[in-house]
Parts: sequence; structure tokens; C-alpha cells
Amino acid sequence: MKISAEEVKKVAGLARLEIPQDDIPRLAAELDSILSYVDKLSELDTTGVPPTTHAIPMTNAFRDDVVTESLTHAGGLANAPRDNGEFFVVTRAI
Repeated sequence: MKISAEEVKKVAGLARLEIPQDDIPRLAAELDSILSYVDKLSELDTTGVPPTTHAIPMTNAFRDDVVTESLTHAGGLANAPRDNGEFFVVTRAI
């Protein structure tokens, strides 16, 4: 698998990267090396190997959702630095 300089430029453009002209041959060689290694992995027989998302078994660490009473309007404004009784007052941005 050979990566051309044009392909490196195209990928750099898609990633919005500015790559100096001097670095393109080196990057092409490095990308070619990486892709050749990945291609070599396709030679492995993975029949019967289940797909995995983690190298070790993981369980969900989230707690169960519990319905509780919502924050009141006054409670939401209680810690605001400034409010007008109805909304937060913030510095004008425009």
C-alpha cells in the first residue's frame, strides 16, 4: 500500500491542517507504515472471536434514575449574582 503526496495533502486539507511541503514525504512514509501494519492485522483469523468495545469487562457505572421534586423558580434564582425577579441578569454580549 503506497500513500502518495497528493493523498497526504488531501487528508491534511480535510483535517484543516497546514503541513509544510518539506514534511509531506516523511508523513507519507509514516502513514504508509501505519496502514501497512493495519493491513497486516487483516491476515488474522478472527472466526468465533466476539467483537469487543473494551479490553476488559466493564459494567455501567451510572446510577438508576430516581424521580425527585424539581427546583422551584425562586430556588433557581436564589444563588444568582443578579436577577430581576424573573430571569438571570447577565452582561450584554453584543
